Amino acid sequence: MSQDTSHINALENEAIYIFREVAAQFERPVLLFSGGKDSITLVRLAQKAFWPAKIPFPLMHIDTGHNFPETIEFRDRLVEELGLELIVRNVQDSIDQGKVKEESGRYSSRNSLQTTTLLDAIEEFKFDACVGGARRDEEKARAKERIFSVRDDFGQWDERNQRPELFDMLNGQIELGQNVRVFPISNWTELDVWSYIKEEEIEIPSIYFAHKRKVFLRDGLIWSHSDYVYQEEDEEVLERMVRFRTVGDMSCTAAVFSDATDIESVVEEIRDSSISERGARIDDKRSEAAMEKRKQQGYF
Repeated sequence: MSQDTSHINALENEAIYIFREVAAQFERPVLLFSGGKDSITLVRLAQKAFWPAKIPFPLMHIDTGHNFPETIEFRDRLVEELGLELIVRNVQDSIDQGKVKEESGRYSSRNSLQTTTLLDAIEEFKFDACVGGARRDEEKARAKERIFSVRDDFGQWDERNQRPELFDMLNGQIELGQNVRVFPISNWTELDVWSYIKEEEIEIPSIYFAHKRKVFLRDGLIWSHSDYVYQEEDEEVLERMVRFRTVGDMSCTAAVFSDATDIESVVEEIRDSSISERGARIDDKRSEAAMEKRKQQGYF
């Protein structure tokens, strides 16, 4: 067994252990699913954790309404093929109800508006544990979080008040009104995820591979040309070969120039990259502490 295979197997075993702890310690868990590579990896890990039974909790997507069509198509097909329950809650409903206000202008996005919709959904279904694909290598605020990250009855995260996690012991005891965000692949890197996808031959949305797309350039980033993305009249639309390293709302996810059309070339590209995956997240550019502030407000 190679060192790389041994490393991936250890990460897989840890994630399976975490999933089983979630099922054992919580009454109403849910897996937050976006159709991106990390949440797809979580589904495969959950399948392995509970095989031959089905995954014993639903998937939930907080849909901004501004997602890549390829991702939504993949989401729906995957849950149908696996016979899983999918809950979808829409940011548009929160806007229509006056709970959040649509942003406008050059950097407008619905990404931050997801928080209200997510917290409402947690309350609606009384979920006590939300499993997600955040990783510590993505961003410094995420690097601070525990695998079991407790949120208060307002859904907020306090980075100064976290539980120690010693000897892989995960404490799921929570008080009335609290819930826990769980990160089974917290210790994985972007390259680990891609290596696992390659090893497991996991299908992923086509936008992760190089393809021709209409884009425009702004602030050194490659933005998708779309009705969902604000664009100045003088910003020229180009057609280029690009792919996406991370997938979120179209208004906050930048592309990268690439010729990587298969999983092997994607892995090599990531291995050689000197820029982090979050470098292509437009919403992180708003401020240096953008992610931490969103997490404090209840964002995943």
